[in-house]
Amino acid sequence: MSMRGQIISREYQKMVWVKDRDGKEYSCYLNDVKNFDEKKGLTEEQKSRCLDTSQVAGDSW
Repeated sequence: MSMRGQIISREYQKMVWVKDRDGKEYSCYLNDVKNFDEKKGLTEEQKSRCLDTSQVAGDSW
């Protein structure tokens, strides 16, 4: 594996996928959503630190 692949793999392992109350899925770094409460959903601050996966793949993917 190249150095680039090792860096990407290391970063990927730090991520989690969170399904919010609004039905959207977000990819986030674990440190950014440590206090995530499934009942309350993501806060606006947490959402701002995550990536809405529908923006990458599209809604109909």
